[in-house]
Amino acid sequence: MTLLRPPGLKPGDTVAVLCASSPVSSQEKLEAGVRALESVGLKPEVFGTARDAGSQYEYLAGTDAERAADLTRALTDPQYAAVFLACGGYGAQRTLELMDWDRIDAAAPKAVIGYSDVTALLEAVAAKLGWVSLFGPMVACSGFWQGPEEYDFKELIKLLYRPATVTELTFPGSRALVPGVAEGLTLGGTASLLAAGFGTDTSYPARDAILFLEDVDELPYRLDRIFTQLRRASYLDGVRGVILGTFTECGEPGDVETLLAERFGDLGVPVLTGVNIGHNCAMQTYPIGVQARLDTAAGTLTFLDQVLADPAQDTSG
Repeated sequence: MTLLRPPGLKPGDTVAVLCASSPVSSQEKLEAGVRALESVGLKPEVFGTARDAGSQYEYLAGTDAERAADLTRALTDPQYAAVFLACGGYGAQRTLELMDWDRIDAAAPKAVIGYSDVTALLEAVAAKLGWVSLFGPMVACSGFWQGPEEYDFKELIKLLYRPATVTELTFPGSRALVPGVAEGLTLGGTASLLAAGFGTDTSYPARDAILFLEDVDELPYRLDRIFTQLRRASYLDGVRGVILGTFTECGEPGDVETLLAERFGDLGVPVLTGVNIGHNCAMQTYPIGVQARLDTAAGTLTFLDQVLADPAQDTSG
């Protein structure tokens, strides 16, 4: 299946900054992230959910209706060239429950950027709208708010501003858990969020995919439960290859490595582990919905199609 590529960005574009999950941990960090966007010529508009400190529940940025309204506005209003999530946490599944996808023009894709709990939204964008999206850094989180020289931020902006130049991701220090080469559609995200979406209308099947997985703050037995659910739900049936990113704060690294090998080593497909995408690392941006080739020996993911369309030209005036 081919998903629609959103256009990249150019200086002067107005972009939406909002929360679909939890409140930001610090308004100072949010402002620093906004300044980073401004430093590269973008015009960020901060929506109300990114300012909400937990008015309904302390772990939710506003009400479900407010988050769904902000997201709908950002996706439908043509003045916004892209949607940047401020943070993850918890709550995207609740937001999705209230979304009316028929209000959004699927033929006019926009880049949607975030990770962690935002995995649920990125998966929904693929399932409901057929759009490519970006598993990448968030405005009020590390790798972004520290400033425009941060690796995570620079890698994201390079992809957004010069999409034709980003043809491959290289993963120094990665390891071939199962050697081989595979081609498929790039899918995945935070494993616990993918599992939480099973049985919903926004879950996107991983058949014929190069599947990326990462997670954070899950003890090994909980990771085991999540991975086993992926297996028993037949989600991994027909997957072409697997990329395993960070699993920080998930117990002893050696125990995690053993678990990864045991749960993914018998799938009969290439598996690459130790990739710098996910929580608590200098992360690269991983596109969701692009045809790509995984080479575990080289430690590379090569895009067979351009990830984003070239930035739209301003024809006004």
